[in-house]
Amino acid sequence: MSAIVSVENLSVVFDDFTALDNVSIDVFAGESFGLVGESGSGKSTLLRSIAGLAPPAGGTMRITGRELRGRDRDKAFYRAVQMVFQDPYGSLHPRQTIDRQLMEPLAIHGARDGERRILKALDEVGLGSGFRFRYPHQLSGGQRQRVAIARALILEPSILLLDEPTSALDASVQAEVLNLLEQVRHDRKLTFVMVSHDLGVVTHMCDRLAVMQGGRVVERLTSDDLAGGRIDEDYTRNLMVASKGFRRHAEPITQGAASPSRP
Repeated sequence: MSAIVSVENLSVVFDDFTALDNVSIDVFAGESFGLVGESGSGKSTLLRSIAGLAPPAGGTMRITGRELRGRDRDKAFYRAVQMVFQDPYGSLHPRQTIDRQLMEPLAIHGARDGERRILKALDEVGLGSGFRFRYPHQLSGGQRQRVAIARALILEPSILLLDEPTSALDASVQAEVLNLLEQVRHDRKLTFVMVSHDLGVVTHMCDRLAVMQGGRVVERLTSDDLAGGRIDEDYTRNLMVASKGFRRHAEPITQGAASPSRP
């Protein structure tokens, strides 16, 4: 089976800093692939390089067998690949209605069935047509991220690049958005490449993952390996300890101890 996303020996350098050092990953069609690591490990840089936002210094990238060169991405690429960013507050234009922001990619790509696509995308993310003519400041953080997901889906891509899509949201909203993404992937048979610092999220969402440290991939695992503790690298074990909410067993509360407060 050939990979739908293939990265081989990719390097990215900013001034004198090497952000990615000979990174290689393969992601197969319909798969959800996770990139995890501490801040500065290079996981978001890898995602942005695939999207054309971080120019490579070396290596090759291919989408559906087609090689990507430098920052150049044509319309065919953006019809196939869309990105959802971490911050739902910064990814939407504050002075444009939701309708206009959903219409913009359709106008760029010459889609003639914009009305149908807008209604379908909003319905798919659980918002409905009543949100079309609102402004971002009139929406909650979770609703804004749903709009960002709708905008990514509106061109009907086959691959979504997800950069910490729930980390800026309240804990009560995170699960709703993750469940939405999982449902969308199932319904549309999408391929995900997902960055997260939370190993619990990655275990729930992803089939396989690459653990990154210092711009390199230090370990490759399945989500079952991670949940079962079948890990080779101490760095990955430390990430498990540090990752918020990654607990397979609740710790018993000793008699007389205060009950833990809810987040």
